[in-house]
Amino acid sequence: MSRIRAAVLGSPIEHSLSPVLHRAAYQELGLDDWSYDRFEIDEAALPQFVAELGPEWAGLSLTMPLKRAIIPLLDGITDTAASVETVNTVVFTEDGRRLGDNTDIPGIVAALHERGIEKVSSAAILGAGATASSALAALARICSGEVTAYVRSQARADEMRQWGERLGVPVRTADWSEAASALSAPLVIATTPAGTTDTLAASVPESAGTLFDVLYDPWPTALAAAWSGQGGRVVGGLDLLVHQAVLQVERMTGRTPGPLAAMRAAGERALASR
Repeated sequence: MSRIRAAVLGSPIEHSLSPVLHRAAYQELGLDDWSYDRFEIDEAALPQFVAELGPEWAGLSLTMPLKRAIIPLLDGITDTAASVETVNTVVFTEDGRRLGDNTDIPGIVAALHERGIEKVSSAAILGAGATASSALAALARICSGEVTAYVRSQARADEMRQWGERLGVPVRTADWSEAASALSAPLVIATTPAGTTDTLAASVPESAGTLFDVLYDPWPTALAAAWSGQGGRVVGGLDLLVHQAVLQVERMTGRTPGPLAAMRAAGERALASR
């Protein structure tokens, strides 16, 4: 029986939970002829890897540093991906086209909706990388007011303001030294690497709103633990990972709705075993 293939690419990639989630989805959907792997691929190796993919391939998941490097290798991208010039999903069509999409943006919105966050009056973003731009695009759908981005450099500040103008979101920037003041926002989205926000844990207010921390390993982060300790609502990186992955499964397989519960359970088991 011929296999239908998909995989996640990135560098480093050994930590990725994507194979666990996608394989759980295939099992739940009865897709016994589907496989999902992971490949350590950097920007230099990406063009050759993509060029050598055969007709058995259905799709790719992209993590850093490939979310923008993949775009010149595609035949087209969705409006969602184009809005932040970031692709985390590639679907190979029956006629051989490579189409890029971004499931991080609707994944953030879906994760918030699942926790009862439909609309917010304002928000804060900690960080200014590719995930921060996707967070800003998600906030364009649910935030009615200003978004404040806390960044470490003027270049990053300029970039976030430019994204705000492009997405139609009023963005104010502040230096990272003022990041503790972000924690009073109704919704705080932390997009920084592990350990970056640990020093903010002592500054969580008693009337904490909602924290969306995109990390999932290690979990909880110091900030997330402190937030929960103050009675605030916490949305975690696994929530984002599962919601964006279920959208990837739907796009690659054509089967909807994707098996969200089975994928989340598989992710939780995998993290618990680490």
